[in-house]
Amino acid sequence: MRNVGIYYAYWTSEWKADFLPFVQKVKRLGFEQLEVHGGAIAEMAADDRRRLRIEAEEHQIALSYGIGLTPDRDVSSRDETVRRNGIAFMTRMIQAVGDMGGGMIGGTVHSYWPATPPSGLDEKARVRDQSLKSMRELVGIAADHNVVLNVEVINRFEQFLLNTAEEAVAYVRDVDSPQCRILLDTFHLNIEEDSIGDAIRRVGDDLSELHLGETNRKPPGTGRMPWNEIKAALDDIGFEGPLVMEPFIRPGGQVGRDIGLWRDIMPNTDLDEEAARSAKFVKKNLR
Repeated sequence: MRNVGIYYAYWTSEWKADFLPFVQKVKRLGFEQLEVHGGAIAEMAADDRRRLRIEAEEHQIALSYGIGLTPDRDVSSRDETVRRNGIAFMTRMIQAVGDMGGGMIGGTVHSYWPATPPSGLDEKARVRDQSLKSMRELVGIAADHNVVLNVEVINRFEQFLLNTAEEAVAYVRDVDSPQCRILLDTFHLNIEEDSIGDAIRRVGDDLSELHLGETNRKPPGTGRMPWNEIKAALDDIGFEGPLVMEPFIRPGGQVGRDIGLWRDIMPNTDLDEEAARSAKFVKKNLR
């Protein structure tokens, strides 16, 4: 059965947070999975990671990990010093997630975010080659620690390397490792793809996780995303991975700045009540 999860930053204005209280919160609200910041996991003390792992196990909450690498840790950089810095950071993160029992690290594990093309770049083949070189090194480390790296397809206004399902499929084919798979996000697909359902079918067995959000990043069930089409495509490919809501509705802090939220798009909303309602919607319409 497809786990239904949610990203912790729905509730926060900063990427750094204490994840421990979110485990019981998401359990109470009807979720089966919590996605947290992979970079924070990498920097956590071993005892803190152990406590988070035990808490999640006790409440039967699966954990997954998201990351948007910063420019100084860009594993697709043409600057070899920067690229190696990214490899070192990703290695620490993979090892830390391995300490948690392994799992998925998704997002811009292949580049950096939020991102515009480097100055003077008019085609991305060279950046892609650098990214592939890094990923081919990282998948071996990931295999040793029971980790899967999910490259995320992101719209052109936030990233430039993998904007479509077709580009992501070609990328993972070139990596050629079961440790490198694909993360799709309905918000990004709505911007870039002619058909969301066809994009999901194009990825097929390479789809590892699906992020959920409405066309304006509100929680699922509040907008006009074609959920029936998405459900049909998931069924067609036999998808059994996690469905993780990634709504962002409140401005403020680094989260609001990075996401581009400059207004409260759901004023006077009780975040917990809305999350619980949306979890029920996803279970009814996408499982």
